[in-house]
Amino acid sequence: MTETKKPYHHGDLREKLLNAATHLIADGGVDNLSIRKLADKVGASRTAPYHHFKDKNALLCAIAEQGFIQQNQLIKSISVQQETLSAHVLFENYVLTYIRFANENSETYDLMYGRDIWKTGTPTESLQAISKRCFKRWLDWVAVLQEQGLFDSEQPTLRIAQSSWAALHGLCRLFNDGVYINQDDVDEIAKTTIEMLVKKPLSPTNTPC
Repeated sequence: MTETKKPYHHGDLREKLLNAATHLIADGGVDNLSIRKLADKVGASRTAPYHHFKDKNALLCAIAEQGFIQQNQLIKSISVQQETLSAHVLFENYVLTYIRFANENSETYDLMYGRDIWKTGTPTESLQAISKRCFKRWLDWVAVLQEQGLFDSEQPTLRIAQSSWAALHGLCRLFNDGVYINQDDVDEIAKTTIEMLVKKPLSPTNTPC
């Protein structure tokens, strides 16, 4: 008995392929994904995916792009609340949201920042562009937080953006790679990291002479 292919609308095939590919790597990693398996999953012909992705590398890059789009939306949705929330609360909300995103979408996160694309693969021009835009949005927001006194105004904004992102990425890698698996401690570790990153207000005991 042959498997009946599910009908699809050609106009939304690319989106269906991306969604199905994301689920495949979430279930079994990059090795679980192939163009042939993907076509079967969405009920398309074996050659149909090649009309949208020339090879597996292009497909992986497209999945990573989706991840950056989601990440951009996270920064935007939180940063627009600056009229009602303090800089510290905004930053804390973002850090916790970023780590949860990486944890809940670990395989996509690995593609966004991992060696499968950036070292052993070939990042597409569109992926390189969106990753740069994502960091630029982060850099711009860090500049705003710096103006609001959350970060040391004497430090270069670029270095603050790089260092704070490196700290977040490091935490995500520890959890995603299974080095540290106690999920109950995620938020507390993240909050401690925030306290280490932000500028501390001067107190009578640390006021300079």
